[in-house]
Amino acid sequence: MSNPKIRTIFMGTPAFALPGLSALLAAPEFEIVAVFTQTDKPVGRKQRISPSPVKEWALNNKLTIFQPTKIKTEAENIKHLQPDLIVVIAYGKIIPPEILAIPRYGCINVHASLLPKYRGAACLNAPIINGDIEGGLTIMKMDVGLDTGPILRQAIIKLEEQETLISWHDKLAQASAELLVPTLQAWIKSQITPLAQDDSRASYVKMLTKEDGAIQWSEPAEKIERLIRGLNPWPGTFSRINGQIIKISAVDHNILPENKHKIGEIFLHQGQLAVQCGQNSLLILKLQLEGKRSLPAEEFLRGNKELVGKIIK
Repeated sequence: MSNPKIRTIFMGTPAFALPGLSALLAAPEFEIVAVFTQTDKPVGRKQRISPSPVKEWALNNKLTIFQPTKIKTEAENIKHLQPDLIVVIAYGKIIPPEILAIPRYGCINVHASLLPKYRGAACLNAPIINGDIEGGLTIMKMDVGLDTGPILRQAIIKLEEQETLISWHDKLAQASAELLVPTLQAWIKSQITPLAQDDSRASYVKMLTKEDGAIQWSEPAEKIERLIRGLNPWPGTFSRINGQIIKISAVDHNILPENKHKIGEIFLHQGQLAVQCGQNSLLILKLQLEGKRSLPAEEFLRGNKELVGKIIK
């Protein structure tokens, strides 16, 4: 007689959660009885009300979907679903104690950092911005704290020198697909002893806002270059020139040892657009004036030559 399937609720919202959700659906011992995701929200320049990537995927796979405004009101509904397990990947809401206590195998979370480092929201951005040489993924049993639960498994992944937020996002999302199901299988069979986190080594990264993308040109070029890689496409990095916002989405990874201009001054280096930083300079590859389309620096320069010599702030 075959073992009964593990009744599983999945909670997630962005595209990052999809590889893990797909792997879970493909695993024969798990039955996804419901998917919880955030409510439809305005997206893009036209602010069209759109479903989350997880909702779209769940609809295509004919899964039962719930989109509560507040998850803490859902305890009775979740009890009625009789889950053995809840799996959470980037849901975007704090799970209250009364829900954490429902499934017999607990609530298992996939977090995009090597906990206890980078607890909190901006864990994908932080290792790029901080120049880390490695990062990774943690699967943990959730408790009432923010990313404080005991660790079941981790995957250490190298950050490349030119790692971008997009490439890092995709690496960790794929790693979650590879690590999640084997970890859950071992956990359910009592083959894993959870490891308590060392709180003395913990660091927190807050939720990002658009203002976090404001470039301070007085900083060293190396630091600004990492910020640009770590914040694009969202929230994006920007400055202001002549009262206008100018978005800078890509710079050359090779730092230019140029220090003879004013901080923030736009200049040409061998015909290429560059900006003087507090230490060294950056060659700009892609930028966008407010209300205009994003352009490669070469094309931008053809229509905006008068900006050479101006100060960007």
